[in-house]
Amino acid sequence: MKLTPLFLFFLFISANSRAQTIEVDTLADQIYFNGEIYTMDDDRPMVEAVAVKADSILSVGSKEGIMKLKGDKTQLFDLKGKTMIPGLIEGHAHLYYLGVNLLEVDLVGAKSYEEAIERVAEKAKNTPKGEWILANGWHHDKWDTQPTLINGYPTNKLLSAAIPDHPVILVHASGHIIIINQKAMDIAGINSKTPQPDGGEIIKDLNGEPTGILNEIAGDLVYKYLPEPTKEDVKEAVTLALEECFKNGITGFHDAGSGGYMVNLFEEMASQNLIKLRLYVMLRGTQPELLKYSFKRGIQVNLYDNQLTIRSIKLMADGALGSRGAWLLEEYTDAPGEHGHVVTPLKDINKIVKNAYKNGFQVGIHAIGDRATREVLDIYESTFKTQSSNGSKDARFRIEHAQHFDPADILRVAELDVILAMQAIHMSSDRPWAIDRLGEKRIKEGAYIWQTLLKSGAKIVNGTDAPVEPLNPMAGFYASVSRKTLKGMPDGGYEPLQKMTRNQALKSYTLDAAYAAFQENDKGSIEVGKWADFTILDRNIMTIPENQILDTKVAMTIIGGDIVFDDKKTD
Repeated sequence: MKLTPLFLFFLFISANSRAQTIEVDTLADQIYFNGEIYTMDDDRPMVEAVAVKADSILSVGSKEGIMKLKGDKTQLFDLKGKTMIPGLIEGHAHLYYLGVNLLEVDLVGAKSYEEAIERVAEKAKNTPKGEWILANGWHHDKWDTQPTLINGYPTNKLLSAAIPDHPVILVHASGHIIIINQKAMDIAGINSKTPQPDGGEIIKDLNGEPTGILNEIAGDLVYKYLPEPTKEDVKEAVTLALEECFKNGITGFHDAGSGGYMVNLFEEMASQNLIKLRLYVMLRGTQPELLKYSFKRGIQVNLYDNQLTIRSIKLMADGALGSRGAWLLEEYTDAPGEHGHVVTPLKDINKIVKNAYKNGFQVGIHAIGDRATREVLDIYESTFKTQSSNGSKDARFRIEHAQHFDPADILRVAELDVILAMQAIHMSSDRPWAIDRLGEKRIKEGAYIWQTLLKSGAKIVNGTDAPVEPLNPMAGFYASVSRKTLKGMPDGGYEPLQKMTRNQALKSYTLDAAYAAFQENDKGSIEVGKWADFTILDRNIMTIPENQILDTKVAMTIIGGDIVFDDKKTD
């Protein structure tokens, strides 16, 4: 087309007008400055200031440059030396049960069985007779004194004597084993003649009588008698969990296994802007109709103003190490002849994985023992080979927990591009007794081997498995870089060569966690165009002495430019 002088004149006028409009429109809504700002962008790891427009990052750079974007209505946030990082992402936890745990009896930190029972008995005083009482978080390996144990676990005799008129369920910190009192056993009809369920165990004494301990799938024998919570009860629990996330600086959350009811509720709440969190939901693989419906519907990405994504499926291969349910290649060191439990038949896992791959869904499989992780890797590898006719897909399949590997399987993780959702806090919590389960050789060669896996090219996503562990990401960060318990033991940390660097630990809570949810282009780092999701801390976790990390507090939590938590100390 021939450009006449008149046309060029109008083009010049139009361009100038457009530039002025852009200049006005790009004034920042918010500017954050005067702090230590870590971006997780390798090309620009730290900046002086960040500008936000609507729900996204407008610009990052020098304070002088960013202040040029200030307008009359721009909010200025003087960080006053605080530390700003990309919004923290919880890589594996259970949102609803986190809320439920806040409503029920908390047994975390109990020093003995007697103390745990006292907490439950106190609840029973104000609970009508016959109503169920649930309590969470006991861990006998952490008690200062031990009661009489059968097969390594306490019995329900003390519990039944202390609370005879209420059916009681005490859930282990791992969530994989429970103690029920005699009242609950009577309701469930559990006695010496009750057959052992597949994938679980009713612990019995030498006379063949049940002790009240139900391991893995055996818990379903009593869970089915619990009254269904009302919708209001469930929403209350979710709301409490969301508040807990915001207080802990969590802006994204990988929900590790929700059924159809919860998925519908999440959608309802998100449609009313009641979630706010970047919620990444894994569908519960034990619900065939849910999977059938979801495959037909297809993946659901960034629904309701980016609050909700549904594109993953959660399965269970084995149990937990604490309950000796983790599936091992060799027997447990402290339980000769025991190898753990297969929670879901491998043929069922294989079928679901292949259907998920075909339909574009991610899969995350709970696998803790080395036999379980090997079987999962085998299924993933087989899927990629046999389904290649459907075209290569960016599957990003995951292993949830991945606590124990046989050395022969370590390199396979990166080769298959499998993501590992490994909760560092589990090492801190479990390592003092895990050596009894696995022995020194297996602990050193294949358990909680973060640095070995990272050097092999694998991606690690951090988190807490809340409510199994407290949601606090600073505890997870501390465990990652120190390899110590939360009491600071031992000096130098357990297997110190496996420590993460602070940058690796932060990446596992931000950019790599975003990648595991296919959202690395939207969040996980402070870069132009990404969502304005930030966590502001009262001190610099990248430089402070290691023993101060656990004292770090969240000052503000920002999601999409909205302040969802403010401790008022940034004013």
